[in-house]
Amino acid sequence: MKYSTERKEEVLRKMMPPHNKSISQLAKEEGISEPTLYNWRNEARRQGVLMPDGDCSSAGWTARDKFAAVLESASLNEEEAAEYCRRKGIYPEQLTAWRKACEAANDWDNQASIKLKSEQKTNRKRIKDLERELQRKEKALAEAAALLVLQKKVQAIWEDPEDE
Repeated sequence: MKYSTERKEEVLRKMMPPHNKSISQLAKEEGISEPTLYNWRNEARRQGVLMPDGDCSSAGWTARDKFAAVLESASLNEEEAAEYCRRKGIYPEQLTAWRKACEAANDWDNQASIKLKSEQKTNRKRIKDLERELQRKEKALAEAAALLVLQKKVQAIWEDPEDE
């Protein structure tokens, strides 16, 4: 079935904030198949429209949509950013968190390097402690073996030959 452009836009607006209706909910309400609605949403996303996945939380936004929102709002002042957030159905705090995540994303290799160095240092210390413990136990084992040998020699020396 062929749908008019106006009908598509109307249904797509219901997927977007502030409505944030799920595709299954819209399919029931509008009488349009779910695959058709998924295709419309994917087509809109390819055209650059931010389309959440139909829930009110930030979890409904894909990483691409979050990044696009950060880019779109980067040059806005506080008032304009608040208006942008209202239009998109998100909170300014979410946008700030997404911005920080984007900034940190490019620094992941540095953070991973710092974490790796810390883990290596901890591992080297642990290995050194374990080697020290192993040497101590090897010495104790050698002493115990020497004592057993001496004990056998003492028994052999002091053993009464007549008892046999």
